[in-house]
Amino acid sequence: MKVRTRFAPSPTGYMHIGNLRTAIFEYLLARKYDGSFILRIEDTDQTREVEGAIDFIYKTLELCGFKIDEGPNNDKGYGPYIQSERKEIYKKYAEELVEKGKAYYCFCSEEELNTMRERANARHKPFLYDGRCSRLSKEKIKENLDKGIPYVIRQKMPKTGVTVVEDLIYGKIKIDNSILDDQILLKSDGFPTYNFANVIDDHLMEITHVIRGKEYLDQTAKYNLLYEAFGWEKPTYIHVAMVLGEDGNKLSKRNGDASFMDLYNEGYIPAAIVNYLSLLGWSPASNQEVFTMDELISNFDESRISKSSSQYDVKKLQWFNHQYIKNMPDEEYLNWIKKYFTRDVSDKSGYWVDKLLLIYKDHLNYGKEIDTLTENFFVKDINIDEEAKEFMASDPKTLEVTECFCKEIENIEWNVDAINNAINNVKNNLNVKGKLLYMPIRIKASGLMHGPELADTIYLIGRDTVIERLK
Repeated sequence: MKVRTRFAPSPTGYMHIGNLRTAIFEYLLARKYDGSFILRIEDTDQTREVEGAIDFIYKTLELCGFKIDEGPNNDKGYGPYIQSERKEIYKKYAEELVEKGKAYYCFCSEEELNTMRERANARHKPFLYDGRCSRLSKEKIKENLDKGIPYVIRQKMPKTGVTVVEDLIYGKIKIDNSILDDQILLKSDGFPTYNFANVIDDHLMEITHVIRGKEYLDQTAKYNLLYEAFGWEKPTYIHVAMVLGEDGNKLSKRNGDASFMDLYNEGYIPAAIVNYLSLLGWSPASNQEVFTMDELISNFDESRISKSSSQYDVKKLQWFNHQYIKNMPDEEYLNWIKKYFTRDVSDKSGYWVDKLLLIYKDHLNYGKEIDTLTENFFVKDINIDEEAKEFMASDPKTLEVTECFCKEIENIEWNVDAINNAINNVKNNLNVKGKLLYMPIRIKASGLMHGPELADTIYLIGRDTVIERLK
């Protein structure tokens, strides 16, 4: 049996990284077994749909390097792949369940339902629909339908016993049927509910593995009862623990957490984002951390998905991004970083700009950071922080070093090799080395205690500015 996984986001805006992490697992699983990765758009909640969101989803998956085998733009005979275009399909199967006695028409008004909720609240009980419409006679049902009374179709749940859910990560889970509500399958507007549409679509699209958040584990009992009502084979379930934000709460775009496009626009490389997110809740057999896509696919083992929640850490993401930036070929790096570099360089040569950007290649965590890192190359006056001032005052040699260096560079040819020779002359003349040699020069010239190669930095700042700062 060919493995078929599906990524089924709602078109409600940019894709948040918790949702993308699920897509990554689904993609890796499909590719590991030479299966198919399907994109399905779950737009049954029309009130939350954001214009252009489907394009965002496609753009995100494309940037991440995911090849979509089937989807709205690539129908392979299982479509439509957008749920709002499948309404007649859901209606047909909902009515089939009614005929089988596994579902029923419910004509209760919103006022009646609110009364039931209020009674449940008064008893401090969770609201469960009492099933009163399941006891209507055939004649009454026909009468209501003939009158055009609005209705929903509800699933008829067993009220005793347990339903067993088998999950690849969590094993067998027993759900007490008495807590299962007679859930709505088809709403009064003809749209299916999320749970019902998922089951119908997963079966008709021959999905073999369903990966989703652990928070839906208890809901899977309802899914299983639907599969059993139709006599269909269940897919393999893989529930994954949540990705928590840095504040310890569940990641969510509603809470303002970063989306993939937010990160991309800040200058995070898609491959680095995918690499980092793949390790949130999954661990490879080795200690390797940086993976190509092919390496992720070959190393992916779904049984190593963790039961524990993982926490999003932007510092760790920056570390991954830093590795990818460092490993870029210089020409590719320059083309990439110039999208984020907004300094006015109209009075600079192309060589000067390229050299400036290249000396920060090994220091950069994300694209937009380049403007901050290079700030002191574009200001007349620099600010030296207290830590740097304390270092300069810690040893009388620091003043000697800067004075000696200033004299050394006054009349040299202005290139990196000559500047390096000047630094070595200071070292030999004053018998200093290490940070006592390099740091005073760097602090006085650039305002910073740390940075790229000192001679490159001095060269780019320029002779006149460096001498002025040193004096």
